[in-house]
Amino acid sequence: MTTHPNTAATPAGTTAAATRPRLNLAKAAPKAFRALVGLDAAAREGLDPSLVELIQIRSSHLNQCAYCLHMHTNDARKAGESEDRLHMTAVWREARHFFTPREQAALALTDAVTRVGDAGVPDSVYAAAAAHFDDQELAHVLALILTINTWNRVALATGKVAGTDERVG
Repeated sequence: MTTHPNTAATPAGTTAAATRPRLNLAKAAPKAFRALVGLDAAAREGLDPSLVELIQIRSSHLNQCAYCLHMHTNDARKAGESEDRLHMTAVWREARHFFTPREQAALALTDAVTRVGDAGVPDSVYAAAAAHFDDQELAHVLALILTINTWNRVALATGKVAGTDERVG
């Protein structure tokens, strides 16, 4: 293992510099942070809370964001979501019977937008979502997907730890 000359290796294989607390975005860029919080709140408007959590959970799975996954699965449980559906969100395509056609369309759109660099957003995925949501709902679903992807990146870039009580998004 190589380390930067000014850092020492820790038992976990990380460097001492990497174990220092990272940037607190809310404190360092409060205006940008408040704008993201505002986008998050606006994106949720008019959407079923269960659908909101499913989208956020799925994106967090794909982005491997343990902090947001922990937060949103707990929020979903508190809102009454079943353990079966929470567990099946990661493999929703193989467990479609746990989700309504509308939820499946939203999850497929979440997959495509989250992985946009792989193949863009296929017309068929967009058309399926558009068939289940009116324009306003679809705009909110898209805004929510964009927002949770941003929150995932904030949590990952700033080293948020799953299970801590400070909320990111």
